Amino acid sequence: MRWPLLPWLLALLCLPAEAHQINLVTARVALTGDRMVTVELGLKGSDVDRLIGAKTYDVRQDAVDPAAVEAVRAVILAYFDRHLAVTGGGTACPPDDAAILPDGDGLIYRNKFACANLAGDIVYRSTVLTEKDKTARQVVLIALGKSETQALLDAGNTTVTLSTLPPSLLSTMRRYLLAGIEHILLGYDHIAFLIAVVLWARRLLPVIKIVTAFTIAHSLTLSLAALDVLIIPSRIVEPAIAVSIVFVAVENFFSRDVDKRWRVAFLFGLIHGFGFAGALREIGLPPDAIVPALAAFNIGVEIGQIAIVALMVPALGVLDRLTAVDRAEPARAARLVYTMSAVIGLLGGYWLLIRVFEA
Repeated sequence: MRWPLLPWLLALLCLPAEAHQINLVTARVALTGDRMVTVELGLKGSDVDRLIGAKTYDVRQDAVDPAAVEAVRAVILAYFDRHLAVTGGGTACPPDDAAILPDGDGLIYRNKFACANLAGDIVYRSTVLTEKDKTARQVVLIALGKSETQALLDAGNTTVTLSTLPPSLLSTMRRYLLAGIEHILLGYDHIAFLIAVVLWARRLLPVIKIVTAFTIAHSLTLSLAALDVLIIPSRIVEPAIAVSIVFVAVENFFSRDVDKRWRVAFLFGLIHGFGFAGALREIGLPPDAIVPALAAFNIGVEIGQIAIVALMVPALGVLDRLTAVDRAEPARAARLVYTMSAVIGLLGGYWLLIRVFEA
């Protein structure tokens, strides 16, 4: 079952300007029967500039300047020489003459490595971008003859063995689990929504209902979108997520009924699921482990979500006791909820404006 890989095949083989994402390297590595390895990497021009301290990328035009690229070509190649290698049995495979090509808003690196005279496993190693930014990722499409697979590299996982079996299922699930946790913990908009939706909650049952409803909803749309069954463009999803934040923040001024708030959490959870799917599509799903990788990413999101709520609810309880007039029966201070809701609502409004005008 390889059809979910099609978007990445198009992106990595054609590498149009729209394919370059900030903090993401897309790579295609092909190993032939004569132990020749071809490597092609694409990355955003702004990422190249912060790697080598150049100015090849024009923010206003959202494009790189070919003349500027040519001027620093030697510097770019030197960076790739230091942070990309193909080895055979632990020895570096001799490279061919590398090419650096401007590509819309990014750059493409191409090279070949001859490993025929080296025994042992052929290993692709890359710390391109990930050595600079620990949150960066590299999606590697690996072509081994007529078969294809994917690997996900990051700062802690920099190699993939080409001449043996693909990574184990357990290893794949671990990577996607961590990616899911990282996404929600770094997803300020998702965190803002979760905080706003539980601000009035003082009992465990409403919190469980809210979290469960949100989980079921976003798991559904995340799965549908990740499997290309139902896709909504990010220009619609991202503003809608901002709207959800504004809505729950404003609702806090008019309603304290948290027992029914699971309905709102479910409704907007459907939208947030498409947002999670957008992040997952940037990483890509391995064609040989689609369901396990998707499940691991989703579980990772849930772990991060539970961690946020588990910290937020007790913290609010502590504030209740500190601000209560009667310490024996502390109550949630309306001023606290209104202040936090106002801040979250303003942030949501700001994100909505930014996303609408950037769409």
